[in-house]
Amino acid sequence: MRRLQNVLVTGGCGFIGSNFIHYLLNQPDFEGQIINLDKLTYAGNPENLKDIEEQYGNQRYIFIKGDICDFELVKGIFQTYDIDTVVHFAAESHVDRSILGPTPFIQTNINGTFSLLEVARYAWLEGKKEGCLFYHISTDEVYGSLGKTGLFTEDTPYRPNSPYSASKAASDHLVRAYFKTYGLPVIISNCTNNYGPYQFPEKLIPLTILNALEGKPIPVYGKGENIRDWIYVEDHCEAIWCLLKRGKTGEQYNIGGTNEMRNIDVVRLICNLLDEMLGPLSFGPRENLITFVKDRPGHDFRYAMDITKIKTTIGWMPKTNLKEGLKKTITWYLTHRSWVEHIKSGEYQRWVKEFYGGFKDAV
Repeated sequence: MRRLQNVLVTGGCGFIGSNFIHYLLNQPDFEGQIINLDKLTYAGNPENLKDIEEQYGNQRYIFIKGDICDFELVKGIFQTYDIDTVVHFAAESHVDRSILGPTPFIQTNINGTFSLLEVARYAWLEGKKEGCLFYHISTDEVYGSLGKTGLFTEDTPYRPNSPYSASKAASDHLVRAYFKTYGLPVIISNCTNNYGPYQFPEKLIPLTILNALEGKPIPVYGKGENIRDWIYVEDHCEAIWCLLKRGKTGEQYNIGGTNEMRNIDVVRLICNLLDEMLGPLSFGPRENLITFVKDRPGHDFRYAMDITKIKTTIGWMPKTNLKEGLKKTITWYLTHRSWVEHIKSGEYQRWVKEFYGGFKDAV
């Protein structure tokens, strides 16, 4: 079992990264320190880790604002903090934004990953440092789209269909190549759609929650028949922690929530849960807010993961069913209204106005 001491988390102020930092510092068998490198783009929010900063700042938690593409900065972090583990979350991650402008996706997801790999190669291999690991977090979207049946396995060929998924596929290939070519110790995991606290509200679930709370139209692509496998973010964090400790170097693992559901049914479930928790709105059930909008280009029909490998070799299984996880998530947004208002006051509103092209009630 690996012992992590000096962990570089990239993109730690983002949705999954901040949840992982919370999770890791609450594990009794983790006694190391976390160095969080984040560029603080629109989705990176230091408020996500305000409590961590107050409790662990300058002792077990260090924040550095910076770009993973900055080779000299990353090199300096490795040298200063004697990094033995990289947990690489940092990425441009929203499909819709990649359609509007793919450039930052290529820069961050491909060039940024390359920069991290190069620094790790020099620091660990040339420095003959042992017990190190480069853990790369990826997505199920690299596999393309499934039909009505079947599951993605770790051997499914890559067939990305958006600039976002193509950039993540490229970064996966780079990580694997550094293992095969140089012997860099790596693990890759590909995960399904995450949801939970701190998620930026451009994504389906937080957007639905916030619009349903405020009585605003809830935009749903096409007829809402696209299917996703949803995982509560804490379950994903637990899977990462298990793989960090016991995962086999050079391997790839699929992570899924075994919670497949059509987008329209997810939206309806959220509306019904809010009606149960708060009562319906003055004009009736929140389902009445659903507004179908033009489908996005290259919209994959279905994602679903075969998690047999991580289940049988590592012993991990998701714990949270979708209804339970959505109740937790809704409660979090209800009790963190100041966080929501801060997010909605800036970049989020500008992006929604730009993307929906006049669909002004989408926020």
